[in-house]
Amino acid sequence: MTRSFVDRIERVPPLAGLAVAVFAVSTSAILIRWSSAPSIVVAFYRVLFTTLLLAPVVIWRERGSFRKLAWRDLAGAALAGIALAIHFAAWFESLAWTSVAASVTLVQAQPLFVAAAAPLVLDERVGPRTVAGIVVAVAGIAVMSAADLLGAGVLGPNPPYGNALALLGALAMAGYVLAGRSIRQRLPLLPYVTVVYTVAAVTLLGILGFQGAPLAGYPPREWLLFLGMAVGPGVFGHTVVNWALAHLESSVVSASLLGEPVGSTLLALVLLGEVPGVATALGGVVVLSGIVVVARARQQES
Repeated sequence: MTRSFVDRIERVPPLAGLAVAVFAVSTSAILIRWSSAPSIVVAFYRVLFTTLLLAPVVIWRERGSFRKLAWRDLAGAALAGIALAIHFAAWFESLAWTSVAASVTLVQAQPLFVAAAAPLVLDERVGPRTVAGIVVAVAGIAVMSAADLLGAGVLGPNPPYGNALALLGALAMAGYVLAGRSIRQRLPLLPYVTVVYTVAAVTLLGILGFQGAPLAGYPPREWLLFLGMAVGPGVFGHTVVNWALAHLESSVVSASLLGEPVGSTLLALVLLGEVPGVATALGGVVVLSGIVVVARARQQES
């Protein structure tokens, strides 16, 4: 990444940049499926390598920006990093205790938390059309998951615990989006994400150490997957999402991230040969419809 690349990003229309970010994060599920490493290890190296990829630009051109950061902004960015780490750790772990359908449905409910908290936390207006679009998009996620949920037979070894972890992941993601929307209106992109990703990596490392998962001993293929997760979902995904939070309402960004399961489904069809069922396809259409409603409402209600 170069400084000219960052400058070009700043000239991209926010909604177009957000579309790129949604596609990038949609590759995450495919890369994780290809990896055989423990999920907490995957999460740690994804965040660590993303930080290392951004570090040269930050050190070269942005190091002076850190001296200008207020303590409250540093604290807010650190909290966002902890929230991001909790999101990854809780969501990945939930998949071991409950069904994929239940986990995905609950973790993607985060726009509802964002919409509910934005007026209180950010004094950000969320109109009825935005709320309607979010509800439609979440309903689409539920439709996409319904067939698997009803047909799986086994919901997992401990569904209440797994569902609670997925809900914790949704709450953490909502906190991450809300914190980013508030702070990114004052801080430059790279100093902000550097603090966020560094704190997230340290937090995940602590969780990893507590669980006793190995940090090394993985074949070259795994390291390439870790790097791919950093470049795709990390740099072009979450980093661009943080950039978009300086230009778009948090409810718009949050609802747009509901496009991730749709993109992941399409990529799974092409790359893994997983053919989605009718309910999944119809649910995807509903999700996209909800995102369109939110995007249009943003122009009319802001």
